[in-house]
Amino acid sequence: MRDKIFYAICFGFVFGVFLRSFLVINIYLVFLFLFLSLVLFLYFNFLDKNKWGIVSVIFVFCFSIGILLFHQIDKPNPAVFESKVGQRVELTGMLVDESDKRENTQKLNVKVKDGKEKTEILLSSPYNETFKYGDEVKFKGTLEKPENFITDTGKEFDYVNYLRKDGILYTINYPKIEILSHRHGFFLKRILFSFKDKFLEKISFVIPEPESTLMGGLILGERSSFSADLRDDFIKTGTIHIVALSGYNITIVAEWFMKLFSFLPLNISIGVGIFSIIIFILMTGGASTAVRAGIMATLALFARATGRTVDAMRMLLLAGVIMVIFNPLILRYDVSFQLSFIATVAVIFLSPRLEKHFTWVTKSFGLRDIISVTFSAYIFVLPFILYKMGNLSLVALLANILILPFIPFTMLLGFVTGFLGLILYALSVPVGLLSTIFLKYELGVINILANFSFASFSIPNFPLILTILIYAYFVYFLFWRSIKHFFSSME
Repeated sequence: MRDKIFYAICFGFVFGVFLRSFLVINIYLVFLFLFLSLVLFLYFNFLDKNKWGIVSVIFVFCFSIGILLFHQIDKPNPAVFESKVGQRVELTGMLVDESDKRENTQKLNVKVKDGKEKTEILLSSPYNETFKYGDEVKFKGTLEKPENFITDTGKEFDYVNYLRKDGILYTINYPKIEILSHRHGFFLKRILFSFKDKFLEKISFVIPEPESTLMGGLILGERSSFSADLRDDFIKTGTIHIVALSGYNITIVAEWFMKLFSFLPLNISIGVGIFSIIIFILMTGGASTAVRAGIMATLALFARATGRTVDAMRMLLLAGVIMVIFNPLILRYDVSFQLSFIATVAVIFLSPRLEKHFTWVTKSFGLRDIISVTFSAYIFVLPFILYKMGNLSLVALLANILILPFIPFTMLLGFVTGFLGLILYALSVPVGLLSTIFLKYELGVINILANFSFASFSIPNFPLILTILIYAYFVYFLFWRSIKHFFSSME
């Protein structure tokens, strides 16, 4: 019965948040549902003793709570800033994140206050200007609201809600910026970002471009210096995930570290894997996307190492619900969260089933595990990618099989290079040269496969109904026995 209540709470809450993200629901109707569910719960619990009734009203109650939570954050933009849209403004605020450097520009997330109203504004600034997290800045420019745009694949990108999920409601392009003071914000975050910058700097001293750019992406999800052509090659070959903060990517690395210490007791090797995940999160500066990916990677690691997939599923659901409680907008508008969750389900449940079909692959260096995990995750996320991004890579599976076995070792070399560079430059040179060899191989594979004329093509209007049907089949294939047991045990 406890399992039924747990799933009713989780799925009821998530469905409530999800529905409210599409529809505006009368708040009084929601309160009515809450009241009725409480009354019916008392009735079924103390009088009727009906298990289905108890589970159903708990589902409705949590469904209503999900609607209320989303309603609470779904507020109109601050009136004081709305009145200034399209006007030239002068504001003061603090950088609440590190600068996001692109090929020719950088993005700065600034929190500002005007009277009692607060908001966050995304500033575009020239690439060569230097800003740090915690800087207090004064800026002048024209306040604008973000707008959606059409991607290269013909899909409309919901840029408005992509920024809104992070609290960003306005933009200013190339304002005049003056730094007023430094070292504001959370001191630990400042330290982590400073360490990250110094770490990447030491790597760039011994590893040339574009290999050092790839290394930064691999170990820290740093894609700021990627050229447009290189980014396009990653997308064409379906390997963009290796430089993203995803639970799938971190899981592979953590498993590889576990295998290095497999001669130790299981609990200790799992601890090593989890420790590598924690180090990764700290190295990124504790970014929210890295924390979410790290949590999912830890759960996947636990499930694959112990075989306790049912426990891992409960923890994954609970972790997902907690993340949605902190930010309900991520459920619909954060693609990285969605992809990480889907890929983690594939790693936990689909990979063990497919691994028996890869007995022809050697277990050395964890190659069989890596290939089965890669294949599972690729199959599971493909429908979502087609619907959301409209891009199909025909060489993705081959590219991942050729590259992924070397990624964990490359990342290990990158960490060693950076840490030795912090101690003494000369110590980092030999490891940096070895790192460069692996990085050249990985970039070479990506470059060769991306140049095939059939490497990828666009499907801008992949049907939503087809996506739903595919995932319905996946759920049936993986969980039908569990679902059947769930309902039969209630009789």
